[in-house]
Amino acid sequence: MTRIGAAGALASALLLGGTAVAATPAAPTHHAAVHAATVHVTSVGSVCYSKLPSQAHDTLDLIDKGGPFPYPKDGTVFDNREGILPSQTTGYYHEYTVVTPGSPDRGARRIVAGEQQQEDYYTADHYATFNLVNFGC
Repeated sequence: MTRIGAAGALASALLLGGTAVAATPAAPTHHAAVHAATVHVTSVGSVCYSKLPSQAHDTLDLIDKGGPFPYPKDGTVFDNREGILPSQTTGYYHEYTVVTPGSPDRGARRIVAGEQQQEDYYTADHYATFNLVNFGC
């Protein structure tokens, strides 16, 4: 479906009182040296990998390696209570701390990783907003 087609379908559904259906990305597999899957997300923004702070690069590297992680809560299930990320079953998303220099605690920056390859979301404001990391720019 094209952007115009999706927008038109949504507008028609809203105007005519129908239902709009959104596609959800298919599941599994995670990080790998070669990222083949593409994640389509419209409810969050996007950020180039090269624009992330260096500490986010460090966190993504640790995720790829399977740790060790600097904080005990790293790798725990992220429940998506805010409902900003695409809806998935419990356990689909996991959160990891992005170290904030000078912060006396974990700070507000996180990577939330989904199960698909290249499905890594960066938040600098403790889950108020998310940006899907674009590894191709």
